[in-house]
Amino acid sequence: MPAPEVEAWFVREVLPLEAALMHYLQASYRRTSDIADLRQDVYAAVIEAAHTQIPHRARPFVFAIARNMLINRIRRDRVVPFETVADPDELGLAADEPAPDRAVMAREELRRLRAAIDQLPPRCREAVVLARVEELPGREIARRMGINETTVSHYIKTGMRVLADVLYGDEKSGGAP
Repeated sequence: MPAPEVEAWFVREVLPLEAALMHYLQASYRRTSDIADLRQDVYAAVIEAAHTQIPHRARPFVFAIARNMLINRIRRDRVVPFETVADPDELGLAADEPAPDRAVMAREELRRLRAAIDQLPPRCREAVVLARVEELPGREIARRMGINETTVSHYIKTGMRVLADVLYGDEKSGGAP
């Protein structure tokens, strides 16, 4: 869509929703200092999408984008890097606490995973953690590590294969402890 059409639609259909959008964001997100930034992110996504095709109904479209952005922010807020937590019990996250036996099994799985990750060669470990824990795209990993994307892909594939062998492999192939 041409920019003037999108701008006119935005002013006519989206801006009148600002009060309702702000109320929704404030009610749904605990970090009030980030609400204005979140609103701007919603507006940017709405405008970007509208350049492809202007939606017929603005309100459900805007609130669907806002909901998805809230979900992504909340997920990102909950991510704790492996390096910062030596003992998973320190997290104290027990909103819907699992049964004690499941908690013990989960802690043991995390310890095994951490031990398996520690067995990876350093560059391979770095690529796997950036890709699978921090969920960075290959291009960003390549930039951070100073290597090309093909090498990143090789490191990740090799690392995941080694992890699978260590965690799930049979004893004959030198797999699981």
